[in-house]
Amino acid sequence: MTPLCLRCGGSVSRDAEGLYRKIVNRNAENFLCIDCLAAQLCIEPEALLALVERFRRAGCSLFQ
Repeated sequence: MTPLCLRCGGSVSRDAEGLYRKIVNRNAENFLCIDCLAAQLCIEPEALLALVERFRRAGCSLFQ
């Protein structure tokens, strides 16, 4: 089952879930979507997506 964003209630992608675990709380069970996480961190969603790609290329197991 796809988790729902704590803030907006939208669906949370696997990348958003992995990123939340990577930069907020490794043991999280509740997540924010990319847009809400970007708003909370005061950065652009595109910057978070670039970070996901960087972690993926580095071989991080949180990103398939």
